[in-house]
Amino acid sequence: MSVSPAVLMRLVASAHTVAEKAGAIVRKVLHSGELGIVEKTGANDLQTLADRLAQQSICASLSRHFPKITIIGEEDLPAEEIKEDLIESGFSEEILQKTCPEEYSGLKEEELVVWVDPLDGTKEYTEASRCLHHQTEAQIPSKGSDTSQPYSTALWLLDNVTVLIGIAYGGRAIAGVINQPFYNYERGAGAALGRTMWGMPGLGAFGFQLRDVPGDRRIVTTTRSHSNKVVTDCVDAMEPHEVVRVGGAGNKIIQLVEGKASAYVFASPGCKKWDTCAPEAILHAVGGKLTDMHGNAYCYDANVKHMNSAGVLATLRNHEYYVSRVPQSVLQALKSE
Repeated sequence: MSVSPAVLMRLVASAHTVAEKAGAIVRKVLHSGELGIVEKTGANDLQTLADRLAQQSICASLSRHFPKITIIGEEDLPAEEIKEDLIESGFSEEILQKTCPEEYSGLKEEELVVWVDPLDGTKEYTEASRCLHHQTEAQIPSKGSDTSQPYSTALWLLDNVTVLIGIAYGGRAIAGVINQPFYNYERGAGAALGRTMWGMPGLGAFGFQLRDVPGDRRIVTTTRSHSNKVVTDCVDAMEPHEVVRVGGAGNKIIQLVEGKASAYVFASPGCKKWDTCAPEAILHAVGGKLTDMHGNAYCYDANVKHMNSAGVLATLRNHEYYVSRVPQSVLQALKSE
């Protein structure tokens, strides 16, 4: 007699297909050119139609299969009936075939908290749209031509965009799914876009090739749009050989696991729990670590405050070194939770 997969494995298998559906929504809205942008707290805190539709799709799809889980999404949306075409009912068979780690095998729906960022990197998404839609299709140049700069910039910006679904139990991030909707764009027209990676501590991480930064180079990735003196001072204190400024928390963790950066350093209270839950789970699954700037873990219980008020420090290796380099002035500016 076959044994039904554990609740957690079913939830991750659902989240995987749901994230892919959300990624398709994000692409469709971009291609339409009608982003429906709303400023939430300012020009650097935007919401688009893609944010709204993707969150509706994710939350409604997961709730239909798992009515007892707690879902916390970034967007504050009014309660309304969700169109059926936004619902994703599938499960990843590959994930269902895997054995759940023993410590999670008996978890119940009501014990799980799901943190959702339907579109991480909204600022880059809107900037890319402006670049793309200021040109007609006829004006979009071929790769390598002298006039390709705005188009190339738009495509690079889209690399920053991710869909994040993190799952927590007992305050810890125990599983995460990241969809990168525009992955593969460099292959040009007709290429299949998008990829989905996922991970679970005790089981592993899948959907990407784990790599370390070559040699002993310290490459720090940090914000491209939310910097200030505290952020800059902290990055400088790491004595990096190189600084990579990109958008999106999910994208920065991808930089770490694919060997493009050694540490993600963001000494600011700008990040939220939905930004870090999924990335943290994937990072932990491959031996990495994500903490606040003091080196303390974040809690992902349903009742915690959403802001990561003491910043974010994430590494694949040598976490203690980076914690030790954080200046006292930064620690005093960012009180640990």
